[in-house]
Amino acid sequence: MKYADSGVNIDAATKALARSKKSIRSTWDDRVKNEMGAFGGLFQAAPGEPLLVASVDGVGTKVMIARMAGRYNTVGQDLVNHCVDDILVQGAEPLFFLDYFATSKLEDDVLPDIIEGFAIGCRENGAALLGGETAEMPGVYSAGEFDLAGTIVGRVREEDVIDGSRIAAGDKVWGLPSTGLHTNGYSLARAVLFDKAGYTVNDTPDELGGTSVGDALLAVHRSYLNPVRAMWAEFGRDAIRGLCHITGGGFYDNIPRVIPDGLCVNVDPTAWTPLPIFSLIGARGGVANSEMYRVFNMGIGLVVIAPAGIDLGRIEGAGAVLIGEVSAGDDKVKLPF
Repeated sequence: MKYADSGVNIDAATKALARSKKSIRSTWDDRVKNEMGAFGGLFQAAPGEPLLVASVDGVGTKVMIARMAGRYNTVGQDLVNHCVDDILVQGAEPLFFLDYFATSKLEDDVLPDIIEGFAIGCRENGAALLGGETAEMPGVYSAGEFDLAGTIVGRVREEDVIDGSRIAAGDKVWGLPSTGLHTNGYSLARAVLFDKAGYTVNDTPDELGGTSVGDALLAVHRSYLNPVRAMWAEFGRDAIRGLCHITGGGFYDNIPRVIPDGLCVNVDPTAWTPLPIFSLIGARGGVANSEMYRVFNMGIGLVVIAPAGIDLGRIEGAGAVLIGEVSAGDDKVKLPF
């Protein structure tokens, strides 16, 4: 199976955005400090001031797993943590978060749990839950359906922005473990595990070692803010030359977003063992490795690029694993399949 078989076409989305570049750029002036394709938008209100960094995202069809399991207190945390990681890769720390919740009809047992998830995520990341919007849209959503989106705003000093420009051949590539699928690839996961394999959220396949399908799929998206802060404290900000959040598009589409032309990140997938949920999806769906590493994070949620000699494995609690090296080359990212 492929992601497109589940109704999601990454290439079509990329092409549509490419056709919109001119319209987007028509709104920019010299206060915008990023290029198209960055994880977050950089905006400097006045010369010399810190840059504001903003990002907006959702949790995709993970909300459907929450609905199936009747568990709503995790997807709010997922959304906050995802957004935090998106601005973290540019060196920013969060200031505040705003949410958008849309559904067919408000249910008393759903919205409070989701908002509590937002609050937990914000407290853990030191961000204020500043406000949001709640929308009832019968006819747009079927009974029981809902969707989430969130916007985060953070701040970084101009001299501390991480844009990948200092990455050089010989740099080491480290991976920080994920907790699961995080917030991407759920349409393919659902097509494989529920439609093709016939599992329910309560089933416990042997491959998951006693964990239910629902628990594995609802594992909370990890925030990498504290591990990266610890790296800055130990080695200095200059030691971290590149950060990449492995989200939709997996390794193949995300790593090139931070790699300068003429360089290639060579990833060794034997350096770590993917979490059991990924092995289950790949086996039950007959999904090729190249497709798995384009759709999912495969157990690595954040890629960190640092000079040789910087041992990120020393950072307690980060779980950093050496997964590759930067070399000269035009591919930007290379895996052995």
